[in-house]
Amino acid sequence: MTPSIGVFDLFTVGIGPSSSHTVGPMRAAADYVSRIDARRAARVQVDLYGSLAATGRGHGTLTAVLLGLEGLEPEQVLPAQVEERTAAIADERRVRLGGTGDVPLCEDDIVLHPLTILPGHTNGLRLQAWDADDALLDEAVYYSTGGGFIVRDGEQTPSATVTAVPFPFETAAELLAHCDSESVSMAEIQRRNELASRSEDEIDSGILHLADVMSESVRSGASREGLLPGGLRVPRRAPAWRDRLRVDDPTGEDPALWQEWVNFVALAVNEENASGGRIVTAPTNGAAGIIPAVLHYATHYVAKSRPRAEVVVPFLLTAAAIGVLYKARASISGAEVGCQGEVGSASSMAAAGLAEVLGGTPRQVENAAEIAMEHNLGLTCDPIGGLVQIPCIERNAIAAAKAINAAKMALWGDGTHRVSLDEVIVTMRETGRDMSSKYKETALGGLAVSVVEC
Repeated sequence: MTPSIGVFDLFTVGIGPSSSHTVGPMRAAADYVSRIDARRAARVQVDLYGSLAATGRGHGTLTAVLLGLEGLEPEQVLPAQVEERTAAIADERRVRLGGTGDVPLCEDDIVLHPLTILPGHTNGLRLQAWDADDALLDEAVYYSTGGGFIVRDGEQTPSATVTAVPFPFETAAELLAHCDSESVSMAEIQRRNELASRSEDEIDSGILHLADVMSESVRSGASREGLLPGGLRVPRRAPAWRDRLRVDDPTGEDPALWQEWVNFVALAVNEENASGGRIVTAPTNGAAGIIPAVLHYATHYVAKSRPRAEVVVPFLLTAAAIGVLYKARASISGAEVGCQGEVGSASSMAAAGLAEVLGGTPRQVENAAEIAMEHNLGLTCDPIGGLVQIPCIERNAIAAAKAINAAKMALWGDGTHRVSLDEVIVTMRETGRDMSSKYKETALGGLAVSVVEC
């Protein structure tokens, strides 16, 4: 039985700034410590490899691993708790292993190997623990494969649920065949698969909870003033955008300003993410603003008269169905295929979700997803200073607008098109494979080295 990726695997609540470099490593460390007797441990060593080592400081990887070793999980931990424990670890230079043990370890003790790529993935980490007699308790290698998904070397990923589903698919052709045979939408196919492990109420309430967290991240992002953390001194723009929109569009429904509202939502979410705030990984943290921004467009403009649940639930179910294809056939990891795997996938998923809400047929929805990804092919991941700020924040706003346009273009056609979504996904995978490693979240090329840091 193969893992079935569902809506609650692709969309999870976590903390910023990166799903692959923060959420994944925290989950890996928490999983590791759950398997050992933390009270017996006297010494722990952490080694980071590849992209985790190259850009880990800017992405919060070192902090995330330490918090994970304390048994904290990204779904439950709050930003205030992160700040409290991070300060305590730095001051005491010790971690509360599994919440019960106490071992000497801080960020300075983590060993970085930026030029060493482990065989499983460019995002690798090795964890080892010894007892007081220097006997090895456990040694494990984990890979953070994008979107918060992790794999313990030699095992199946623990972050996907192994469930037999009635309509398995890994290609858009298979998904469309299910839609044809059942005469239903992509959202309905995804829902029926979700029902293999959850009730109707659990699916709906869980999806609405995700939308609530997205909305809260917008509010939080728009409430923080000043500069984003890190050395780039990037000013937060969301508060000023919110204030101007409140003046120019008090009702929030002026159709002439839809794009400004979409931009605002994307900026607010990604500034919250860059601050280490609580967001929905959708399907990654670096691309977390795109789906909330397009969903805002759907609920406030094209379907504002419909009950919220009737918009949000099919939107995110459809987006998840498309996300399954990228996870199965390519990658959603910027360190593996560049930003086309993060922002490109999110834009494609958002376009499909919007096309579904607009009443598109399954083939129009597939066309929307294809258009959005086709015009994100080759997108590099080259954040300045290894921080998820420039160009990441603006890139989310631009990709949200692309998604909206892709959905509109698809609905003006009948669903027939020359290039299929499956062909575009394979092309994205191959483009990522051919892309130089310096453009894949290593801070060794592109804007990361072309712009002089101040």
